[in-house]
Amino acid sequence: MKTILLSGPGKNALSTELMERTLASVREAGDAPVFLTGEGDAFSAGLNLKEVAALDEAGLGRFLGVLEDLVQALYEHPGPTLAWVNGHAIAGGCVLALCCDVRVVTARAGVRIGLNEVALGLRFPPRTYRMCVNRVPGPALARVLLEAELYEAKEAIELGLVDLLGEQGDARARLEKLASHPRDAYGAAKRALRGTLAVPEAEQRRFLMEVVPKWAAPELKARLRAVLEKKSASK
Repeated sequence: MKTILLSGPGKNALSTELMERTLASVREAGDAPVFLTGEGDAFSAGLNLKEVAALDEAGLGRFLGVLEDLVQALYEHPGPTLAWVNGHAIAGGCVLALCCDVRVVTARAGVRIGLNEVALGLRFPPRTYRMCVNRVPGPALARVLLEAELYEAKEAIELGLVDLLGEQGDARARLEKLASHPRDAYGAAKRALRGTLAVPEAEQRRFLMEVVPKWAAPELKARLRAVLEKKSASK
């Protein structure tokens, strides 16, 4: 079993450095079981908005490319994967949890989980969007994406963002049980169920030409700076 720890400033916010480090760890795992969790009292607060607000269009293209590569590597990992959501899993943090085969969330009060990208004015990259469509149960998908809310653990379970309550020992035991299955049979069944996140070349071009510029737009940068200022003032 390979433990991968999301660890970084801003409640493990997903910076380029953190995503590249996590991507390397997933790839190094081969087909071994992966236990994904966050450092401290958070799983991940989502994308590093300070970095996003500072990047130009070319930089955002690279940043989102790393995110997409990480999402695809985790989603398509052939071995069992489990996210122990030990604290807030917001936006990009929720995305990484959704990539995993099983999502166990702590019962600690106050934990929030959700995909609030639309509320921030952010558009989903194509592979990340496809993963969300595949992993969030159909009836809940529109609500989760369009409400763009953060939910307490019980409601997040009802919506299919996470699977069950449990602490670290429960989560590791669940992963060990999955890991006891023959690895080749597990990987084959997982591929058959999920397919891949590959997108057509034309869709990828549209993303680079139409969506990335929206991430770099001055109005979005201003909105993100306002969010950051509000967070700073509330500390």
